[in-house]
Amino acid sequence: MLEKNYEYALYIATAAGFSDLLDGFLARRFGWEGRLGRILDPIADKFMMLCCYLLFAVQGLIPNWLLIVVLIRDISIITGGVFYHYAILKVDRESPSLLSKFNTVLQILLIVVILSHYSIYQFNEAFIDVLIYLVTFFTVASGLHYVYYWFNKAVDENKKIQNE
Repeated sequence: MLEKNYEYALYIATAAGFSDLLDGFLARRFGWEGRLGRILDPIADKFMMLCCYLLFAVQGLIPNWLLIVVLIRDISIITGGVFYHYAILKVDRESPSLLSKFNTVLQILLIVVILSHYSIYQFNEAFIDVLIYLVTFFTVASGLHYVYYWFNKAVDENKKIQNE
């Protein structure tokens, strides 16, 4: 991507996506899940996506504000999760919400569309613009949802402690 070889980057991203899906399937199917894998897998996925968004923004393929929105959401979720885990109640693992999963699908779709657009298939610019705004909307919505969910969970936990 640094060299703007988007076709090659598309193939690498596709291979990484399929290997991640296969890894997740095998881990769940055969019980090969471990604590470290449950922590590192989503971090690696986010890191790859954030690198794509960062490079896209630097190269002018997406607006800088979209990168900022994605970064703020992810930093907020990670910071809130770490705070909750260490300050309120240890959490082994929470499943992502349906809204968050949909947001992730849209974010990945945008990466694939942009890589494709600049390599093997020219998408309509209006389609890319709509996708950018959808990613923005659902990134903000899922971020607010996480804040709302974990805030209420913290309040409920505090009430339990107060009633004991």
